[in-house]
Amino acid sequence: MYTLFYSPTYRRRYAPFLKIDFPRVPLTSNLALFRALCSLGDTLVGLHLMEQHVHPITVFPVPGMNNVVDVCYKKQDQDEDEGQVWINATQYFDGVTWEAWNFSIGGYQICKKWLKDRKDHKLSGDEVAHYQQIVAILAETSNVMHEIDAVIEKYGGWPL
Repeated sequence: MYTLFYSPTYRRRYAPFLKIDFPRVPLTSNLALFRALCSLGDTLVGLHLMEQHVHPITVFPVPGMNNVVDVCYKKQDQDEDEGQVWINATQYFDGVTWEAWNFSIGGYQICKKWLKDRKDHKLSGDEVAHYQQIVAILAETSNVMHEIDAVIEKYGGWPL
């Protein structure tokens, strides 16, 4: 179920129902598809519980006070898929993908909310590293989401 809820096609296909009711859970009798989806679900659960270490994809290159003053995302001119998340006038996380920055769960933009909840707070080194893990996990979640749809298509597509 967890895997299906992260399928982009599932989310589009059942969007109206997800807003007003409990989600529909399509079942499959294809054992190979079921096992492949279970494996991807296991990966997602490990990521979301932060049981799997993911290599950071961002850097926090400018030393300073690490005070979260104002949070904003700025795309880099040379790369439309990556940008910088600024926490104050001089400090930022570099290499944040647009997909990770824009990733929402329950109506909240995770990367933005995590920092905004720490407004007027000085980030410790551990918090900087934790935020970098969050960004990497969300980027990897996006990759797995695309893989889910690819696996479903490999076994005949929707409906399951």
